[in-house]
Amino acid sequence: MIHTEGLTKTFHRKKEVVEAVKGIDVDVREGELVAFLGPNGAGKSTTLRMLTSLLEPTSGRAEVAGFDIRTQPAEVRSRIGYIGQGNGGGFSYRVADELHNQGRFYGLPASEYQRRAADLLAALELDGLGKRTVQSLSGGQRRRLDVALGLMNHPPLLFLDEPTTGLDPHSRANLWEHIGVLRERYGMTIVLTTHYLDEADSMAERVVVIDHGTIVADAPPAALKRDHADDVVTLVVAGTPGSPAQVPDDVTRVRAALAPVVGEVGGGAGEPGRGGSDGPGDRLHATVGAGGDVTVTLSTTHGADRLPEAIESLRVAGLSVRSAGLKQASLDDVFLNLTGRSLREEAA
Repeated sequence: MIHTEGLTKTFHRKKEVVEAVKGIDVDVREGELVAFLGPNGAGKSTTLRMLTSLLEPTSGRAEVAGFDIRTQPAEVRSRIGYIGQGNGGGFSYRVADELHNQGRFYGLPASEYQRRAADLLAALELDGLGKRTVQSLSGGQRRRLDVALGLMNHPPLLFLDEPTTGLDPHSRANLWEHIGVLRERYGMTIVLTTHYLDEADSMAERVVVIDHGTIVADAPPAALKRDHADDVVTLVVAGTPGSPAQVPDDVTRVRAALAPVVGEVGGGAGEPGRGGSDGPGDRLHATVGAGGDVTVTLSTTHGADRLPEAIESLRVAGLSVRSAGLKQASLDDVFLNLTGRSLREEAA
């Protein structure tokens, strides 16, 4: 559905040259939902604007829905829907009129664009609002109208640029529910940019991470978290009552008890494990608190498996676990490890 080779975009601002996109090679298959993640200025929106033929690339090539974005922009535009970051409806215009005008732009006969407008208003829970002005709608209703405008031509490919920015959590969930239903109905391919990591994690089959105008990772969310971030298991193990001289022995006992779970692990934070078929990348760190308890943190790609195994190994060794916790890897951890920045902080 999308194929790009060496796509670049350079802007000239006075004497400054800004390389917004530095060579994007990406393929999107028919029916996929692909999310582009990256901080502000990473090149996400510029890439989408090139793929939708709104910006001409500086170099490289791209085919969208089977047509070249440089030489066949009209063919590309007739086969896509594009929902930008701003609201698409004119504030003083009526909702139904905006949809009808969109249908006219695509050359649809009156009977067809009226039918499609009515269907989309019903599907997006906007029925009864056709005579209202756009400015009288709530934020969530305006965004759903934007989706309706983007779907008037029944596009096989839909671009969503930050579709839920500014919406409250309920409106965000509601919008995604509608998009999911419409995606199934029309069999659409969807490409989106978002700052909301939960959207990318739960909705996208693939996540493309862009930083400084280049793709730094491209994989399903689960694979990205497995390859570029760790789960963290935290255990608090009861220490031996008595003299502080016992403390080194407690740490040694805890580490020995956990060795079968994580393999032979190093003595400090960040030291890679070297043994065990399942845990060559596991890292264990043990410290003693003021009360004598041993706090263990285990960084691993298998946190959900390691936690019960670790508790059982400590129990068999005669050690008592006071508390246990698991922090699973997130896409923000992935982005932080890949770029040195937190996407949540960038969004804020």
